[in-house]
Amino acid sequence: MNTHYLHQKRLLQDRLFTLLCALAVLLGLSVIAAVLWTLISKGYSHVDLLLFTELTPGPNMAGGLLNAFVGSLIMPGLALLISAPIAVLIAIYLVESPSTHRLARYVRFFNDVLLSAPSIIVGLFIYIMVVRTMGHFSAMAGALSLAVIALPMIVRASEDVISLSAQPLREAVMALGAPRWAFVWLVLAHAARSGIITALLLAFARVLGETAPLLFTALNSSFLVTNLWQPMANLPVVIYQFAMSPYDNWQGLAWAGALMLTIVILVINLLARLIGMQKS
Repeated sequence: MNTHYLHQKRLLQDRLFTLLCALAVLLGLSVIAAVLWTLISKGYSHVDLLLFTELTPGPNMAGGLLNAFVGSLIMPGLALLISAPIAVLIAIYLVESPSTHRLARYVRFFNDVLLSAPSIIVGLFIYIMVVRTMGHFSAMAGALSLAVIALPMIVRASEDVISLSAQPLREAVMALGAPRWAFVWLVLAHAARSGIITALLLAFARVLGETAPLLFTALNSSFLVTNLWQPMANLPVVIYQFAMSPYDNWQGLAWAGALMLTIVILVINLLARLIGMQKS
């Protein structure tokens, strides 16, 4: 009798816990669905050809977000070019260094600190170090602030991916008498290739939506700028400024830009997941 009672009690607890988990999932999905529905309902009607071919307009004028789209490709792309090689090298160093190595412990600690640092603090740092030194805002300063944000993300993800393949491959390669540099560059980097690409895509998706650092570094521009040493338009800042404006056409462009940005980030995350599921 006692055993049957305990079995029924555990079964009831299991079903109750499963029900609570299902409710939590439904709650999370409902929030995501509400956000997507709001973006689609308010932004879809403003998505047209002008959105991708015209520059940001003045108040109550027709226009699009071409310059913002271009800037949101240039600065995050440049940030990835700056941070990716450094981050991957740091990740390889952390994997190949003994866990008791003092420098490796310091590097890992400061990387974790930088990973949790608010993006606005990074923007203020680049503003002090670069913008005030140069005397003006610039796309290069914006790219540097995004690179600082992307760096610890890539280091952490790449270190985890590389460490999964390091030990078994190291034993096999060293048994063949290969030098350590050959193991790192010819074997380990290739084995972790898909994971590293996934980390890069996720970091790109993260910095693509950053607003605060660009307010202090790249600012904005109403023109189509490709000069990295001049202020450059970018989608997050344009969305922020247009959404806060009293003009209907700017608010419509803000909703359309937010919808496009959400779709792009969603596609990048799906692509990263597909690449991460493949074997190198």
